[in-house]
Amino acid sequence: MSSRAFLAAAATLALIVPAAASAASTTTATTAASYANYPGPPGLVGDAGEPSIGYNPKTGATLFQSYTTTAKVTGFDGAGHATWTDVSDPFALTSLDPILWTDRATGRSINSQLLLACSKAGYSDDDGATWSLSQGCGVGTGVDHQTIGGGPYSKGGLPIPATYPDAVYYCTQDGAVAAHCATSYDGGVTFGPGQTTYTVDKCPLLLHGHIKVGPDGTAYLPTADCDGHQTLAESRDNGLTWTLDEVPDSTTQEESDPHLGIGSQGTLYLGWQGADGQDLGAKGYAGDAYSEGHAWISVKPAGSTTWRPKVDVGAALGIKNIQFPEVYAGDDGRAAFAFLGTTTAGDDQAPDFKGTWDLYVATSYDQGKTWTTVDATPTDPVQRGCIWLQGGSSSCRNLLDFNDITVDNAGRVMVAYADGCTDACVTADPATYDYGQTRTDLGVIARQESGLGLFAAADPVLAAAPQVKPRAASAHVGAPEATRKGDEGDERDRAAERG
Repeated sequence: MSSRAFLAAAATLALIVPAAASAASTTTATTAASYANYPGPPGLVGDAGEPSIGYNPKTGATLFQSYTTTAKVTGFDGAGHATWTDVSDPFALTSLDPILWTDRATGRSINSQLLLACSKAGYSDDDGATWSLSQGCGVGTGVDHQTIGGGPYSKGGLPIPATYPDAVYYCTQDGAVAAHCATSYDGGVTFGPGQTTYTVDKCPLLLHGHIKVGPDGTAYLPTADCDGHQTLAESRDNGLTWTLDEVPDSTTQEESDPHLGIGSQGTLYLGWQGADGQDLGAKGYAGDAYSEGHAWISVKPAGSTTWRPKVDVGAALGIKNIQFPEVYAGDDGRAAFAFLGTTTAGDDQAPDFKGTWDLYVATSYDQGKTWTTVDATPTDPVQRGCIWLQGGSSSCRNLLDFNDITVDNAGRVMVAYADGCTDACVTADPATYDYGQTRTDLGVIARQESGLGLFAAADPVLAAAPQVKPRAASAHVGAPEATRKGDEGDERDRAAERG
């Protein structure tokens, strides 16, 4: 892992782009977040394509999902070292798509492993020390790209008596007609029937991001293409019915799933990869291809009916392409937006793409009016070359479909990602690097070590942390004005990697 353990810090002088496009640029001092990267043991989390991360505020334990392995991570030392313990669900033996979610209100974690028509799932109330078997899905849900999550019940009334404090949702897509969500009223032990969230005629991509639930019980399922826009499917009656809310100035390449963060009062922060630059046309796979895909985010304040104009949080750093947008909001005005980014333009799924990818994290403390973006891996790339998102097999189908993000009790941002560039790749000369070689997918957690977190009440904790000498670029920006393949190839990819 070479330099993974070193801290990545942000420069203290940041470029400000004012909200009005015609206003003059200015410069100001700011204290940006710094990150340490914690690689897991390769023998434990060396198969971490599309990882999940959960945090239990009751115990302080972090859970990391790597394929069928669940690891409990404790003892972060601030410099890249932690203790990783195998606490895997014994029911998780094989999978087409892994997902883990921790209910922060109760501490329950649910581990879901897709098996097409359903998922083998287990739940744990003791950070993986013991697991119990779940039904795994709802009757009538789909076969691909599942997500599981939950939160407070909607106050519109419950169809059946609830035996668990939060609603839990299991959502999938069927690959041809619609996406579906099923609701559990007993903490994910059993699920009701699947309900249609959206259909292919309106939302042709069908695939979706992670289910999220707001403080008022509204459930949100983000998807990348409804009428060509990034969209939230929303339910205000605990999953019985769903409506669509499109972000009007958004675009799509039908690649990475959009990701939603929800503030403590209900402000929505939706991050996505845009369709920017030149339209490259068909490149031999389903979906659109553009020469650039920027890091866009839009905010819908609590109580508002409209989305604010989108903001490109990577523009000031010259980021041309991103993948795997992940967003988390804490206090209503604070949010973090993590993504893999490269300054190289071009079709980033093409086999001959030669971009170098780092993990970036943008943070806002004023409800998305301004964002400070830092490179969290400035000396150790996460990937060299293309990132393939169309299923099946490819030399760059190692990172799979998403990363994940959460925070701890101190509001520290923690990003789970799969590292596709280890050992010799880290210091390789881009001009001579073999971009066609098989890549790794080692599980890593990027953890914030200083700077303001997402909970104002915990600011003194991070303020007391040692400040790190700036070594990474950062920028401060203000607010300006056909269906891809799913996860059916992921198990084949993993089997091939294991030989």
